Amino acid sequence: MGRSRRGQKSPQKLGNGMTSGSESRRSSISERSDDGSPTRKALARSKLAPLEEKTTSAADEKKAEYEKKKANFWTRTFWTFIMISIFFAALFMGHIYMILIVTAVQIISFKEVIAIANVPSRARSIHSTKSLNWYWLATTMYFLYGESVIYYFKHIVLVDKVLLPLATHHRFISFVLYVFGFVFFVASLQAGHYKFQFTNFAWTHMALYLIVVQAHFVMNNIFEGMIWFFLPASLVITNDIWAYICGIAFGRTQLIKLSPKKTVEGFVGAWVMTILFAFLLVNIMMRSKFFICPVNDLGANVFTGLQCELNPVFLPRTYHLPHFFFLPQSTSFSLTFAPMQLHALALATFASLIAPFGGFFASGLKRTFKIKDFGDSIPGHGGMTDRMDCQFIMGFFAYMYYHTFIEVHKVTMGSVLETAITSLNPHDQIELVKSMCQYLGNQGIVPEDLRGCIERAMSP
Repeated sequence: MGRSRRGQKSPQKLGNGMTSGSESRRSSISERSDDGSPTRKALARSKLAPLEEKTTSAADEKKAEYEKKKANFWTRTFWTFIMISIFFAALFMGHIYMILIVTAVQIISFKEVIAIANVPSRARSIHSTKSLNWYWLATTMYFLYGESVIYYFKHIVLVDKVLLPLATHHRFISFVLYVFGFVFFVASLQAGHYKFQFTNFAWTHMALYLIVVQAHFVMNNIFEGMIWFFLPASLVITNDIWAYICGIAFGRTQLIKLSPKKTVEGFVGAWVMTILFAFLLVNIMMRSKFFICPVNDLGANVFTGLQCELNPVFLPRTYHLPHFFFLPQSTSFSLTFAPMQLHALALATFASLIAPFGGFFASGLKRTFKIKDFGDSIPGHGGMTDRMDCQFIMGFFAYMYYHTFIEVHKVTMGSVLETAITSLNPHDQIELVKSMCQYLGNQGIVPEDLRGCIERAMSP
């Protein structure tokens, strides 16, 4: 038998049949794995970790976006009810409060539209820019408001000693104010800023026309009767609501690229629903003289009401339909309704088919300047202009429609007074007063002693 070599130990067998050498090799492998060489399980975990992080971050982003939308929804809803409450409170309190709201709307809208074309760095170096913008606004409002006051309240303005010269020379005064602004603008032109200044000049005048001038006609609608303000405004709001509902329910075909969410189905469906709403609303409003009478008392409200001779469009008429040849001769059909209900059809059609293009125009303007909203005047809704973009053109149409098809042209006390003051000399005015006193005395309207007192006081 051979001897074992000196200095070497023979491998010893363990009880399980494995040698100590193999055990040592396995233990060394295990040690290496524990020291740093990744196992399959560790590799799998290392690969899954980034995916888990991405999934977690995506979930957090979705949750944050949901919370943001939820907060915006509640903010929008809250301010919607605030605006509705203010609107109806002013409506019931009287015409003067609605005029104040229209004034506030046009000032805020003008400010927002002017701001989007402003270049802060240029505006800071030209200090007259903002001052001129507000000067143009004040001058335009003075002219337009003065025209309305003189037209609707001649019987008050023309007999006042202070207001009479302002009324008779109102247009010339307005022109002089505009000329002052024009001269100041030309004098303020600076080299290197010509393009900015002339662009701002043109932009300001565009805003004055599209906002302030059209808001002036909306205000005149209030003077003609609250129905001519409330009905057009309500039709635009109703059409917008039903366009959204019908678009969600039936929308398939895109209407216009400027507003990708607008659909043909929503557009047509809103038209039908707006017409139905117009018939219903007109039928309700015609029952109250507060809504259908022109303003003759700025202190009137929904509780005190107004008194006037009704416009014929609010009085029911019977319309006989033509006889059909296939019916017996004794058969006849007739419909009884107020002509205003047919006029409401025209207003509803314009509010549905034309007024939305005011909104499309505003959308194109925002895309031009790469902005989402005109401002942040109304939390959750954006700017005032975002809410009124369709209302201005609708109010303008209502004014033109009223004065073309509905207004009853008759002589008023204000027009007679204006003619007497501006066309007669003082001697003829005295003779006119004497003649009126004599007529009223003969009719028994004025007592005889009062008539004699007036004649003696006016005798030379």
